[in-house]
Formats: sequence, C-alpha cells, structure tokens
Amino acid sequence: MENLNVIKSPQQLIAELEEDILQKKKQLAQLRRKAKPKEIPDYMLLDMNGKEISFSSLFGDKAELLLIFNMGKGCRWCTLWADGFNGLTSHLESRSALALLSPDKPEAAKEFSESRQWGFRVVSDFKSLMRKDLGLRDDKGITPAAAAFSKDENGKIWFRSSAVFGPGDNYCVQYDLMDLLPADSEKWEPQYNY
Repeated sequence: MENLNVIKSPQQLIAELEEDILQKKKQLAQLRRKAKPKEIPDYMLLDMNGKEISFSSLFGDKAELLLIFNMGKGCRWCTLWADGFNGLTSHLESRSALALLSPDKPEAAKEFSESRQWGFRVVSDFKSLMRKDLGLRDDKGITPAAAAFSKDENGKIWFRSSAVFGPGDNYCVQYDLMDLLPADSEKWEPQYNY
C-alpha cells in the first residue's frame, strides 16, 4: 500500500520543480520552432557611423540572426542584459549572426557600446519603422526583447520568434544566480557602475 504521508524535503521539491521548468522550456522551444514565420521587409538601419545599411546585411554569411531590441543607453536594465550577452557573443555567433538594435542616434549608441566594451555588432533603428512594425514600439514606449530571424536562399527575411525581456526572465542569468542567495533579490536594481 502506498504511503500517503510521505513528506518531501525542500531539496526534493526543488529538484521536481526544476525538472518541470526544464520540460516546460523544451515545450516552449518546440512551439516557437513550429510557429509560422512572417516575411518582413529589408528595413534600412544605421551603422555606428550613421551610414544606412540594410537589415539583411546583419546576417553576414549566416542564414539565421538573433537581434536584441535594446532600449538604449538610458536603460540600466537593458545594459545588464547586453553586458551578459557580451560574454556569450562568440558562442552565439558560432550558430547565428548576432546584433543589438539601439533606438539611440548612431553616435550615442557607438559611444555607449564602446564604453561597455560590447563585442557584438550594434546598429541603430533611430529612423526605422522596424521596431514599431514588429510591435516593440508604441505610444507607451519601447519594449526590450530578443528576436530570431532567418533568410532563405531567395533573400527573403522571415521573423521566426521573439521574447520580451524583464526581471526574472530566461535571458539574464543574473536573476537565477541571485535567486540562489538566501535574501530576496526583488528590490535589487542594476547600476551602470558599482
């Protein structure tokens, strides 16, 4: 007869919950891969010298692109995410192209990215409708996010999937590490310098 009075330890409950989260993340990834892609135009963006470049040029010789939609130099939170991606640049670029899209004017974006020593490509959508067309800019402001795109053999660009950034999400390892600490980290806020 099954013992219904078995009490699980916190460690057992943690292990079960971690496994459940892992399985949910795998399901989410499968759903994203199954989502119907949406063709998008080859938007014009600005490089760090203010020169117009095509969105398609961000792919380089890759068929896939991860694009970080950053809120610009005025956002400490977006800076935290980008600083974290900086350490992953070579790993991510082994699989796809990678770039960060800043709403700032090119000269401001260039100065800020250099001050942070970001090793990935930074471009500006200061004059572009791309962010608005993808639902990441409206009258209320800008939404930080990551998005995946692909380019087919005919040069068509396809929006594949996206995820919005926010405290505790899967895209900033800071939160998972801080959650290991005994004190609650909900009131912690990132700074440009400590």
